[in-house]
Amino acid sequence: MLGPIPPDALGVVAVHEALLSVVPGAEHAFDVSMDRAEIFEALAAKLRDFRARGGSTIVDSTGMFHGRDVRLYEALSRSTGVHIVASTGMGPEEMLGGYFLTPQTNPPTPWPADKFAGLFTKEVTEGMVVPRVERRAPAGLVTTTATREGMTATDESLFRGAARTALATGVPVSIRFGKDAVAELDVILDEQLPGDRVVVGGLDRRDAVAAGAPLEVARRGAFVALDHVGADDDEHLTDAERAALVLELVAAGHADRLILSGNAVGVAKGHDGNDRAFGAVLTEFLPLLTAQGLGDEDARRLVVDNPRALLAPRSAKAA
Repeated sequence: MLGPIPPDALGVVAVHEALLSVVPGAEHAFDVSMDRAEIFEALAAKLRDFRARGGSTIVDSTGMFHGRDVRLYEALSRSTGVHIVASTGMGPEEMLGGYFLTPQTNPPTPWPADKFAGLFTKEVTEGMVVPRVERRAPAGLVTTTATREGMTATDESLFRGAARTALATGVPVSIRFGKDAVAELDVILDEQLPGDRVVVGGLDRRDAVAAGAPLEVARRGAFVALDHVGADDDEHLTDAERAALVLELVAAGHADRLILSGNAVGVAKGHDGNDRAFGAVLTEFLPLLTAQGLGDEDARRLVVDNPRALLAPRSAKAA
């Protein structure tokens, strides 16, 4: 948020998190407080805690319309010393505003991939939009999500637009899969984006593991994000099961394709969010892994080397 930094300065990275997460429209609700001073203090406390636990960089992977506040993030980074990488992108279809669903065509059709790519690319090359005012810091990655019941035509346009932005700018793509992680990743790869420019989130969901998706995603060269560390629900693996999956993938030779994160939400408005410390991966989950035999070098890969390899921009020609 405060300008480019060398990749080596990223340190320990939490790559799939949310700072301020607002359900679109909640900012206008009578019963939802959007007190900026209150939000700032809550987020600053959580970022300082992250830094105290050894964290250096937070990636806010929420995209354009879920609470992203460019000026707030700049102030938080200055105040706490934590690097903040924000994102462009949007999705899934059900979370898009009508403007993106019913453009003025006859008959109405989904936005084409190139139009989404143009929107996202400007946020990388010219700066993220502060609505109706200005552009400020550039986005550091493109994020999008597929519909849980299966990818829609609009979702596919979003995925292809995200891939084209990555090819044009050198930033990576972060996707959260809907129904079929491997098939949805293949849409991105079909745009000729190298696998190592993509991270697939949510791969510690039980349905993904049952389908063998983490291994297949790694085999395609993409990064596997086990990004619900600490989750206590029926949908995701327990931490014990997640640790076993990490060790299995490392043993299979994919240590360089694994990324850990907590999917924590710093401040949630209009929904419950995941009120978990940004640094819990470092102080709770990594010790569990090392106690079960993960070496220090591989532990470092998961939270330092692999996120750095993902986030380091490439020239458009190299991508």
